[in-house]
Amino acid sequence: MKLTNLFMAAALGFAVANPVFAETRVTFKSAKTSSSYYQMAVQLAEAIKKGTDGGIIVTVEESQGSVQNVKEAAKRTGNYVFTTPPVLVKLAQKGKAMFKDKTDPKYNDIRALFPIPSLTMHFVMRADSGVKDFADLEGKTILIGKGSFGAREGAKYLKKFGLEGKVKLANVELNAAVAALKNKQIDGFVTAGSFPAPNVIEAAASTPIMVLSLTDDQIKATKRTKLIIPAGTYAGVDHDIVTTSLPVVAHTTTAMDDETAYTLTKAYWEQKDAMGADAAWWNGVSGDMLANVYGKLHPGAVKYYDEAGIAVPDALR
Repeated sequence: MKLTNLFMAAALGFAVANPVFAETRVTFKSAKTSSSYYQMAVQLAEAIKKGTDGGIIVTVEESQGSVQNVKEAAKRTGNYVFTTPPVLVKLAQKGKAMFKDKTDPKYNDIRALFPIPSLTMHFVMRADSGVKDFADLEGKTILIGKGSFGAREGAKYLKKFGLEGKVKLANVELNAAVAALKNKQIDGFVTAGSFPAPNVIEAAASTPIMVLSLTDDQIKATKRTKLIIPAGTYAGVDHDIVTTSLPVVAHTTTAMDDETAYTLTKAYWEQKDAMGADAAWWNGVSGDMLANVYGKLHPGAVKYYDEAGIAVPDALR
């Protein structure tokens, strides 16, 4: 037998004995690299790789925000996963707000996979400020930041609760909040992020704090989702914190096949506890949060939820 034929036979024998299975590649469009949601995406990518023994490889892409993520859903093909508040899917499909006159029939192909930690509002006060509820904020100096979801929500809440013009707004960036609180340059700050929020943890470690709770009427006025941060989440805060949140969900499109959606969803939930051991914000996610989904779940995800005994609202099937 010629040497070439011997080489080919040997190569064929090696291939049969050592089959190579193709990896499934998934693009995960997340958030700005400086945000906690980008950190979550990196954690999730590592967890999916581990949970599928390398069968699914997730590549994380930076994003300028949830609106961009939704808009790209109409252009991307294949296994495109992105995070966004469900309300933006609703606005895109109905052609409202930032999607007005920018409708695309492909927005109707968006399907949900699983919830991730919600954007959670925190009104953090120095304990010695004397502030116990929103009425006590009058005359106080508060930092709400600029341009972020938390800054917009903070300003909205102050207006709705009759405090517009009655609170002094510190003209500094949110990243200076902890130092400003510790040095008593401000009485408190407003931040939005998954809980436990790193900047709130840092603040509680450096000075005694109080995190305000909202009443049911106040929550209703905000038109946001009620969320309870358990007592003990932050040092020195020994009571439940009743606040608001903006749910965030991982979505894909109908371009993803059922098996990939099933395996991705299964790996996520099976690795969630391990992720929570490394980053506590995952511990606040539960199957009950499927109620926050707008539109439909991907059929592959539904298959997993049915197998796992996680209740799926009929409207999402």
